[in-house]
Amino acid sequence: MAEKVIVTCAVTGGGSAVLAKHPNVPKTPSQIAEAALEAARAGASVVHIHVRDPDTGVGSNRFELYERVVKQIRDSEVDVIINLTCGMDGELVLDSVDPIKVGAATTLKSPTVRCLHAVKLQPELSTLDCATMAFDEHIYVGRMSDLRAMAQLMRKAGVKPELECFELGHVETAKRLISEGLIEGSALFQFCLGTGYGAPATPAALHAMQELLPSGAIWGGFGCGASEMPMVAQIASLGGHVRVGLEDNIYLRRGVLASNAELVDNAVQIIERLGASVASPAEARAILGVVKRG
Repeated sequence: MAEKVIVTCAVTGGGSAVLAKHPNVPKTPSQIAEAALEAARAGASVVHIHVRDPDTGVGSNRFELYERVVKQIRDSEVDVIINLTCGMDGELVLDSVDPIKVGAATTLKSPTVRCLHAVKLQPELSTLDCATMAFDEHIYVGRMSDLRAMAQLMRKAGVKPELECFELGHVETAKRLISEGLIEGSALFQFCLGTGYGAPATPAALHAMQELLPSGAIWGGFGCGASEMPMVAQIASLGGHVRVGLEDNIYLRRGVLASNAELVDNAVQIIERLGASVASPAEARAILGVVKRG
């Protein structure tokens, strides 16, 4: 187990289904920023940020929304590492395959558009989903050409990619980017488990993905839904860093809706009871090899 465990809080996500289940999922830039600050006060050293349309709550990739969230966090007196998603505007929907007809729900845009906010706002971290995979009828597109282009843009902007992997093959894809010299320093991996579309949140899946990591990699992970807290314990026990938050799970316990700060507090207690301690933002930056931005 690592002596210092980094806790990330994913405060809102981009999915719409959760909106009907939890009335307090952050939607506006101000709500998202405040939720991130509350999570930081509870012990999160990293906040993972999606934005939503303030009127509808639907996931968005609009630059001005990210800009408002980042400004509010940076203008506060709370020190926290900002991790902006670059997983939006990557979905392809096919209404028909014979003939091929691209559906109106498609959001797929160029690599430059998909990570424009990260390039301009220059957070310490941004996610890079090392995948092409199906989410029901939606296909997330992460071709090697897309990943190379986004990695190069992040590198030029001084932003460290968090290499998100939903299954074993994604780890191998990420390792190709590393071998091609597109990832500087110690690579940061995030194992996304129990989403329902990739690897399950089980010890066997976690061990298998961990065994594929290149030497010197920094890694963490999370489980979705009821597996969130059990995975905190398992990941921390194996020397990884952890993620919690309303993006991945909306319940504190069965039938009781959570806040982001409450989920962070639970994770902190688990880590401390295992005999480790939670990394401060300054300690997390040293572990990750990043410097404070903004």
